[in-house]
Amino acid sequence: MSKIASPIIQAKVSSPVGLLSLKASVNGLTHLQVDDLLQTHTDVAIESMANLALDHHDDVLLSAAKRHIEMTSQQLAEYFAGKRKQFDVSLAPKGTEFQQLVWHALGEMAFGERCSYSDIANVIGRPKAVRAVGAANGANPIAIIVPCHRVIGKGGKLTGYAYGLNMKQWLLNLEASE
Repeated sequence: MSKIASPIIQAKVSSPVGLLSLKASVNGLTHLQVDDLLQTHTDVAIESMANLALDHHDDVLLSAAKRHIEMTSQQLAEYFAGKRKQFDVSLAPKGTEFQQLVWHALGEMAFGERCSYSDIANVIGRPKAVRAVGAANGANPIAIIVPCHRVIGKGGKLTGYAYGLNMKQWLLNLEASE
């Protein structure tokens, strides 16, 4: 994950799981959130782009941030079409050192793989931090690309997801069908 900077540009992107809100800084994608859950969106396309930059940001910085948004939009379209199994966009989420460790471990998971909070805790070398891993997972600002939807209960049961269990199941089914 890249250096952290405040987002300076945002976009709304439609997708099969709903309207997505993307934000990026010059260093990479800072946020991917679902604004409108599981509506009948079929295309992934930038609907609007609003400049969040202050006057001191120049065109070079805005262009870099816009490239991160455009690359993310393209890769999301490929993911939802079943043509992409791994994202390679620059990420710049803001979080604690522990959260960054958890999000990095989630990002290293293979497409379609599922795990539990305790699995992630073991991967990051903190086997007793299962609850903290759950909290970091819940604080993930970059849904789908940092695949917190792949974390399930130890017994295989679906556990909580910020955007609801229906969306979580939909994403897991998409990845299982590949």
